[in-house]
Amino acid sequence: MPTAHAAARAVFVVFAASGFGFASWASRLPAVRDGLSFSEQEMGLLLLTGSIGSVAAIPLSGLVAERFGTARTVVTFAGILVAGLTVAGFGVAAGEHLAVRLGLILFGVGAGVWDAAMNLEGAAVEQRLGRAVMPIFHAGFSFGTVLGAGIGALVATAGVPVVWHIVGAGVIALLSVLVAVRYFSPRAVTATLPDAGAGNADGADPGELTPPPSGIGGLFAAWREPRTLAIGLVVLSAALTEGVANDWVGLAVVDGFGTSDGMGAVGLAVFLTAMTTARLAGTRAIDRFGRVPVLVLSAALAFAGVLTFSLVPVLWLALVGVGLWGLGAAMGFPMGMSAASDEPRRAAMRVAAVSTIAYTAFFVGPPLIGFVAHATGYRLAVLVLLVPMVLGLLVARSVRPLPTAAGVKR
Repeated sequence: MPTAHAAARAVFVVFAASGFGFASWASRLPAVRDGLSFSEQEMGLLLLTGSIGSVAAIPLSGLVAERFGTARTVVTFAGILVAGLTVAGFGVAAGEHLAVRLGLILFGVGAGVWDAAMNLEGAAVEQRLGRAVMPIFHAGFSFGTVLGAGIGALVATAGVPVVWHIVGAGVIALLSVLVAVRYFSPRAVTATLPDAGAGNADGADPGELTPPPSGIGGLFAAWREPRTLAIGLVVLSAALTEGVANDWVGLAVVDGFGTSDGMGAVGLAVFLTAMTTARLAGTRAIDRFGRVPVLVLSAALAFAGVLTFSLVPVLWLALVGVGLWGLGAAMGFPMGMSAASDEPRRAAMRVAAVSTIAYTAFFVGPPLIGFVAHATGYRLAVLVLLVPMVLGLLVARSVRPLPTAAGVKR
């Protein structure tokens, strides 16, 4: 079996590859919009297409990972994501929006299940290490997005066609995954294994050794747990806060300030760099202060950043707001995934449930922002994020660790 540290490095690479593939696409959205001659509303509906694939596939991600293991699941769905990128890229080149939509459905299916499976592997490694290292794995995702957005800014400025850029990026991401999964833990999904000393979210006997339900029964059991649903709301808020920035910051900078596509990619890179920085510091912050205080501080920073970006009239100050937004958006998703995985035996189905709730953000967010932006412009449209931020804060205590959590303060 690979050592815990080797497995941790492999998980970091897989997270980074996922972020790189995603940001390579997101960084070219202004060019996609121009290539298809789409309005704000049409772009919102286009981005919704990919979310349909994710929301349809993720509920079954726990069953797939439980049946085939995280390594096979990650490789298979990374391949589906790259196939989707390829189809979408050639669709943009041909000006065929139906081909782009088909590609984005495949992209969404691949991204959603890949995401859930790599979070399960990350949770297993976190348990082996006995530390709250999930933010570092998500920093890997952010590193990938920074690299992807940076390259996107360069190739957009150089006028490289969208298709060759994103197909090349997809191949690089898939090759990285194929190498990294060789070091995954053989049994990252432990839903059917007894876990001595494990409690559960409903206060069951910590010494209970009866295996929890698996398969369809385990999936439905997770959806009946109040704590799991509350964690889902926290992660939904975080996913909206992060996802809206990924999808719309570039366009908002370009249209809001009348600047170039390259500067739009720079705006996205500022957000992603800030988020990466916060995630790198996240493990130490959680170890020192606990999940709930870190979550509250994150929400406050994101709130201030969105307000600043939306309302100030100067580009450089708006980019400061983007940076605050990125700092605040960083921690909700990884802490929610850790919280859903606190009890290893039930992690697969709880992560699937929480991921399903979270990915509705990508289902609702793009068309909502697109329709609001049609009336207000992109910058003012993102103010709708303030509502889910407040709702996530109301259930912030749901992320407090269970007795089986990997060595974090409550």
